[in-house]
Amino acid sequence: MEVSVSRSVPRSRPALAPLALALVLGATLTAPLALTAPAAAGGQFTVTALKFTVQAGGRTCTVDADLYRPAGVDRAHPAPAVLATNGFGGSKSDGSTDAIGKAFAQRGYVSLIYSGLGFGRSGCLISLDDPTIDGVAASRLIDFLGGRRAADDGTKADFVTLDAPGDPRVGMAGGSYGGAVQLAAAAVDQRLDALVPMITWNDLAYSLDPNNAVGSGSVPGVFKWQWANGFYLIGEGQPLLEPNLDPSRINSLACLHFVTKACDTIRTLNSGRYPAEQTAELLAYARSVSPVSYLNRVKAPTLLVQGQADSLFNLNEATATYNTLRARGTPTKMIWQSWGHSGGLTDPAAGELNLGEGNLETSYVGRRILAWFDRYLGKKNADTGPAFAYYRDWVTDPDNTYATADRVPELSRTLYLSGDGKLVDNRSKVARGSRTYSNWLTPTSHSESSLAALLGIPDPAPYDTPGTYLGWTSEPLARTTDVVGAPRATLKVVSPRAERTQGSADAADKLVLFAKLYDVAPDGTRTLVHRLVAPVRVPDVTKSFTVTLPGIVHRYEKGHRLRFVIAASDGAYFGNRGIKPVTVVSAPQDTGVLQLPVLG
Repeated sequence: MEVSVSRSVPRSRPALAPLALALVLGATLTAPLALTAPAAAGGQFTVTALKFTVQAGGRTCTVDADLYRPAGVDRAHPAPAVLATNGFGGSKSDGSTDAIGKAFAQRGYVSLIYSGLGFGRSGCLISLDDPTIDGVAASRLIDFLGGRRAADDGTKADFVTLDAPGDPRVGMAGGSYGGAVQLAAAAVDQRLDALVPMITWNDLAYSLDPNNAVGSGSVPGVFKWQWANGFYLIGEGQPLLEPNLDPSRINSLACLHFVTKACDTIRTLNSGRYPAEQTAELLAYARSVSPVSYLNRVKAPTLLVQGQADSLFNLNEATATYNTLRARGTPTKMIWQSWGHSGGLTDPAAGELNLGEGNLETSYVGRRILAWFDRYLGKKNADTGPAFAYYRDWVTDPDNTYATADRVPELSRTLYLSGDGKLVDNRSKVARGSRTYSNWLTPTSHSESSLAALLGIPDPAPYDTPGTYLGWTSEPLARTTDVVGAPRATLKVVSPRAERTQGSADAADKLVLFAKLYDVAPDGTRTLVHRLVAPVRVPDVTKSFTVTLPGIVHRYEKGHRLRFVIAASDGAYFGNRGIKPVTVVSAPQDTGVLQLPVLG
């Protein structure tokens, strides 16, 4: 089916249009992105529905796609291409994903927009952006754009700019599930020329079962049950949400719509048990479908955009990807924008890339994306900006909310945990003392209701129940303090009951705690920045351990106080098995340490 569409594009300024970021938990959300390219005549383009039969993961899959071809683009006048797919639970046909093709076609780009495997009308199982399955499927579509293969109906693309025979000039953009697939595709297909993965993951083992203890190795983390089960239910419900009799989309009665290993992983996590063999398989599988395992094969220039308001895929994920790609020489830059899965998607701050308006030319992130594709798809001498940029929510001028740097700030301020509950700036100020807390069998701390932002429902303010946490509070700050990056804490705890189960073959018997950093105003109001916490399953309770907290960008105003807390539980995560009292002992030469990446 071919449809001719006309769009009016002013000569003086390209029209703004949304490019999708479909993040579906009961509703489809959109994110605006677009590119500049030679404009199609009058903004006209045709849309042709296509099917592609591909082999991926040992199955034959039908990929449902739409080809957007700008008017005037032909063999004699080729154009670069954009490939994109939906976020988790979406499809090529939802309003947000469909907008991708329109946005690029209006600007003269050939766009191929498709439903990811297991979604919409595409076949096969949901395989979590596995490079050997989802990445391979994307590569087959690149074959089409390069003229190496035709669609099932015989349609060929001989109008895409080629860098070499069969090598189209093509980029990818999108977010979350549609972000990780870009890296998966680039790992198996070196023809990709540019990537813009937004708010996506580096390591699903960390995303869904995080252990923020440095060097935790094979020790599993703490199950992020609200986020994980929300996506799992959406995935398993796909045959009902999008009726489809394609047998390649059905696995079994025990695992309807995912690949078997994905179902096995979620069941292990929901069991609350971590037997050694199952845990090793769980961690190995989660990492095998994550960029952490294949970034060494990604060569395409990559602009990472990660959200500060994101407890699903926090800033540490993008930082890990950024550091790895940079170390390998892949052209890579990173932006920490304001919005993510946990807030701002539908109502971004003033001046931010706006989900409803598509304000590319007038937003910092939008201009950076335009420049990235101008440089690597348009082959223009475009300035792609600094290596690192971050949004500052304390700046009121929407044109000046971003600061830039040549690297992520390093840890530069050290504070010490005193026995009297104070957070002090010198070891000599540490008072001797010990304090104890204990968990209950039910959660006693609240950081977030993980799905609240996506579903648009109220979420109670964070709280901790007395007796189930310990806190250390600084003196009022003598000057404004800007923290940009991931704080670290080194701790030593005493827990005889946890020691007795230290050698258990089930890692679930290890001690669990949650580290977090509050901003306390002069009136006592406490703010847990973006509701972020650092879950820890302590590798060895008899030894000190270091915790990396989620990255933040936050200004502590003069007169405010920093408060570091370790809590026994959190309602968004699984907790301890059994009651495990914890004591923290402090002395001047032997106490916990908190390090902060403070600017200036």
